[in-house]
Amino acid sequence: MKVLINGIAGHMGHEVAALAGTGYRGTVAYAGVDRVVPSDVRIPCFSSFADAPTDADVIVDFSHPSVLADLLEFAVSNRIPVVIATTGYTPTQRDDIAKAARKIPVFYAANYSLGIAVLIELAKKTAAAFPEAEIEIIEKHHDRKVDAPSGTALAIAEAIREVRPAATLNLGRSGMGKRTPDEIGIHAVRMGNIVGEHEVMIGTQNQIITLRHEAYSRALFAEGALAAAAFLAGRSAGLYDMNSILSTPKREEIPTV
Repeated sequence: MKVLINGIAGHMGHEVAALAGTGYRGTVAYAGVDRVVPSDVRIPCFSSFADAPTDADVIVDFSHPSVLADLLEFAVSNRIPVVIATTGYTPTQRDDIAKAARKIPVFYAANYSLGIAVLIELAKKTAAAFPEAEIEIIEKHHDRKVDAPSGTALAIAEAIREVRPAATLNLGRSGMGKRTPDEIGIHAVRMGNIVGEHEVMIGTQNQIITLRHEAYSRALFAEGALAAAAFLAGRSAGLYDMNSILSTPKREEIPTV
C-alpha cells in the first residue's frame, strides 16, 4: 500500500514515514507533501499537491487546518482514500470533511491511539452508570501544541454528552461561581515535551473513578494512522473513525452468506 504523507516535514510526518518504511501493516512510504520540503527524508517530496503523484493508495495527513481544502480537493479529484489526523478544525471544516466522505473513504479521528478509543468507551459507560457524578477532563501536551483544549479532550467530552445530553462544557474554569451539576470541566496543560496525557475524573460525594491514558512516544500515533490506512483498503466511501476499527470484525472473521 503506497502512502502519500501530507505534512511530512513535521514530527508526526517523520514518524509515519519511518514506520511505513518498515512495511508496517503492509504500507510503503511513497511520497510526501509539505510547504517546506524536508531534506532528511529519503522519499520524493513536493511543496504542493499540484506536483504530487496521483497513484498513491492512501493519504495520511498530519499537517495543519489551513491546508484542508487543498488536501480534500486532491483526494476527491484522484479518488484516493485519506486518513485525517490533524486537529483544530472549525465546524465548517468538519462539514467539508463529511462532504468529502460522501465521495471517498475518509478516516477522521481526534486521536489515533487505540487506547484512547477504549478510554472514551469506558468514560461513556462510567458516566452512564453514575448519572449524578461530576466530570472533569485534564489534558497535557508539549509546549508547541497550538490548539487548546486538545481535539481528543473535546472528543471525550462529546462522547460523554451522548449519555449526558444536558451536559455543558466549561473550558478552563476561572472566575467566581459554583460548579454547575451538568458541566464537564476541561483543563489544558502545555509544558515541555509531553507527548500526550488525558485523564477523566468521574466522581460522586463518596468515590472517584479516574481513567487515564498516557502516550510515551509519537510512534503510537503513527501506528494508529497506518492501521487506519490499512483499514480503508477496499472500503466504500464513508466517514470512519477509531470506533470503526473497534466495532468492525477482521476481514477473515466476516461471515459469508
